[in-house]
Amino acid sequence: MTPFSNLLRLPMARFAAALGLTLSVFSTPATAQEIDRGEIEKIVREYILKNPEIITEALTELERREQEAEEAARREVLTSSADILYNSTRQVVLGNPQGSVTLVEFFDYNCGYCKRAYGDMVRLMDENPDLRVVLKEFPVLGQPSVEAAQVAIAVNSVAPEKYHAFHEALMTRRGQANLASAMEAATGAGISTEDLQAAMATDEAGQTIEEVYSLANRLGLTGTPSYVIGDEVVMGAVGYDQLNTKLSDLKNCGETTC
Repeated sequence: MTPFSNLLRLPMARFAAALGLTLSVFSTPATAQEIDRGEIEKIVREYILKNPEIITEALTELERREQEAEEAARREVLTSSADILYNSTRQVVLGNPQGSVTLVEFFDYNCGYCKRAYGDMVRLMDENPDLRVVLKEFPVLGQPSVEAAQVAIAVNSVAPEKYHAFHEALMTRRGQANLASAMEAATGAGISTEDLQAAMATDEAGQTIEEVYSLANRLGLTGTPSYVIGDEVVMGAVGYDQLNTKLSDLKNCGETTC
């Protein structure tokens, strides 16, 4: 929690946002203009000292408004970017490609939480035959992750029918995912090194990753795994139960919370 002494040092604009203070507290606009900044700060400080409980109330309300604004901005992006989010030619689709419900996952092959959540994803697909899963390569954990994503994109380009086997091998593998381990997983899935190298020599991987980075940035995603279900962005490995509940609600009432 922010110390009270620090709160008193916050800029006046921050106090106005948090506390809803405006110059309307004064009798007339002319009166407000006659009061200088120092006098305004003195009035605000004295009021807060007499009513310290408003700080918690104001900051709670400010946080609520900021979260509400972020959610509204995300919903706008989900609407305006729906085609690239759900139907990009550069994405991978698992489960039922014609499924009535779609779950989008942004992931990184070096994300431990993503690896643990992979079992949840498999279970969801097994138990929901109408589930369409869209995977977005979102390498945020350094160059090795980028290398693994580049191989994955090449796999999807050369042999999309073998992507799931490759994906599972890399997700369930111990150790760091990088160029070498990703190539091993790809050749283990039956894809030739020559075909992979030829695909990786194109700019498809760079364009794919840039597309996902741009989309993730507009959605305000800061880590992996992150999911999109309906008009809701879900951040973190929330587990099978929560994801399944949201998918069930989406099917039953068109919202992630009925």
